[in-house]
Amino acid sequence: MNDAIFSQIDFGPLKEFLDDDNITDVSYGNGGQIHLKTLDKGVYRIERPEINNALLEKLAFQCSNVMGKTFNMAHPFLDAESAELRLNFIHDSIATNGISCVIRKTPAKIRLNKEKLISEKYVTEDLLNFLLTCVEGHCNIIVSGETGSGKTELVKYLASHTKENEKIITIEDTLELHLDKIFPHRDIVAVKTNNIASYSDVLVACMRQNPRWILLSEVRSAEAVTAVRNSISSGHNIISTIHSDSARNVPMRLYSLLESSQDIDQFLKSIHRYVQLAIHVKGYMSAELGRFQREIVEVCEFYVDEANEAGYNIIYKKSLDGKFHFKNPTKYLRDYLGSQGVTLKENLFVETNDDEEENSSPSSPTSGVEVIDTL
Repeated sequence: MNDAIFSQIDFGPLKEFLDDDNITDVSYGNGGQIHLKTLDKGVYRIERPEINNALLEKLAFQCSNVMGKTFNMAHPFLDAESAELRLNFIHDSIATNGISCVIRKTPAKIRLNKEKLISEKYVTEDLLNFLLTCVEGHCNIIVSGETGSGKTELVKYLASHTKENEKIITIEDTLELHLDKIFPHRDIVAVKTNNIASYSDVLVACMRQNPRWILLSEVRSAEAVTAVRNSISSGHNIISTIHSDSARNVPMRLYSLLESSQDIDQFLKSIHRYVQLAIHVKGYMSAELGRFQREIVEVCEFYVDEANEAGYNIIYKKSLDGKFHFKNPTKYLRDYLGSQGVTLKENLFVETNDDEEENSSPSSPTSGVEVIDTL
């Protein structure tokens, strides 16, 4: 760990976890329980008697001093953030079984590379090449998944394949991407929202900065949904993340966050028109591999057809039995990429008849599906 803001803080026995690149999160609570989240084992509990309530209270006091905040019964919540660490404390006046703390590490590095992704079965090589082609062709992409599934790491990897001369603006409420530090030679602006500068305020300012890409942190509020829609409808390209149970349901998940009476058909059509792809990632303990596995389990394409109807096409899906199911991208995605100067083969994954159109509509997600099993 090399973090200037927290350099004077004594983390004590917690420092070994901060120095271990395999550990992404440290959770303390329930009067002394410690759970680690790692890249290879997922979440598991360890025993460290020397890490106790007294140590955590001392750490919270140090963090509150560094951040210029108060942490006591009157102010029972504390967030302490630096370049590569995020700490969150809950005071024992609220957490009745003892002070609670979560430490999340957000290093300025890209943990993923092509060899690692393929060798660890995160994605097939053909699908990875397709996704990188979509980045090259300026597709708007939303990555979905549960907490800890690796959404942010995938966004960082995809963003690393944008063109060197394309300006990027990152908009986050908590700093995790660090692309400006990873690529110090590139034209990248890192913006952090707060209670003074909201998503809407920041987005208006960012539009005037002439970015090619806007990378929004996790979409979890109505304001963030509006920011996403305004970004893509104004001709800028985005890569963002969201909590969703599947790639196919991303547009509806965006709508559910709006918390308004906006016309659902109009909203969904706008998302289907401007968001080309959703990618769903999953993290779980794999009995087959004997380790914690993160992988892409679904890729879905969105479009609006000639009849002005919203539709989608599940390009890739991994089923529960471990088989891979592919479909070719539709002509809508091929035409979009073509307009960006990128050519996509018509039969990229599946050999089809010339007169066969592989489209799906929201009302019949499996109509016209041609499937191949690669296992």
